[in-house]
Amino acid sequence: MIDLDLATLRAAAGIGVAGNFAGHLEQAGEAADFANVVPTTAEAPKGIFPWYLPGRDDFLGVFPVTHDLLRLPDEPGVSLQIEPEAGVLARVSYDASGWVTAVAPEAVVAWNDCSIRREGARKISHKKNWGPASKGAAARGFAVHDIDAGGALAPLRIASFMRRGGHAHAYGVDSPARGYSYAGAVLIDWMIDRLRNQEGADDTPLEPVGRYLDAAGRPDHALIGIGATRYTDFGESTYLVRGDESLVIVYDERDSSPEAVAAAVAGGAEDTLPNASVLRQRVE
Repeated sequence: MIDLDLATLRAAAGIGVAGNFAGHLEQAGEAADFANVVPTTAEAPKGIFPWYLPGRDDFLGVFPVTHDLLRLPDEPGVSLQIEPEAGVLARVSYDASGWVTAVAPEAVVAWNDCSIRREGARKISHKKNWGPASKGAAARGFAVHDIDAGGALAPLRIASFMRRGGHAHAYGVDSPARGYSYAGAVLIDWMIDRLRNQEGADDTPLEPVGRYLDAAGRPDHALIGIGATRYTDFGESTYLVRGDESLVIVYDERDSSPEAVAAAVAGGAEDTLPNASVLRQRVE
């Protein structure tokens, strides 16, 4: 395991992959947003989006990540959902023109790409960063050198829960990380291509993220959420309120079964799980 301190994450760019787990966008009510996006292949994710850019002078320049807190947006009538993901801390390399040439994974961490279900948002990023404590990353993760479905991701699973009133509810479907549509070299090559070629347009929710990285001073690391799992019926229909606890757990299935993880969470003992990256955020 490896420690991930907030200072390291503050210096890294924040990027997300949209539509890398079959069915999530439909459950989140966001599939229609991508009607004008032509994927590179039928199985490919829909695109990439920014959620944090160091030094930028708009909302994307506000560092949103915490290890333990999730702050509700200060606006009425919005719905907030946990987005349980594997987050990948990766070293990023550029050529002399500022285009990304390489993405090298260094860690996999439990990641909550918490999102506002905001009707009419023009870009994905407008649903992702509403200020400090609007995202979550576990303080410890798995040291990796790849994100291959048959390599570092092979034994890992992603689970998520909401605690409310002393009771824990499964929020996302406990899923193998190897179940991502794109993983490993295929995902990395696709991300590099999107960072070099995704332009965005007024009729899509996408943006030219590669050029954003260049303008942000070419950060040498990025924290990349590689896609949210499907929701349980409870997660699909239940939004966060003050007093809830959000939990995302990435764990090694060789050491814990889904049933053991659920039992540990039910008993408030998730921190005792072996070989697990545990993110627990109180909602305020």
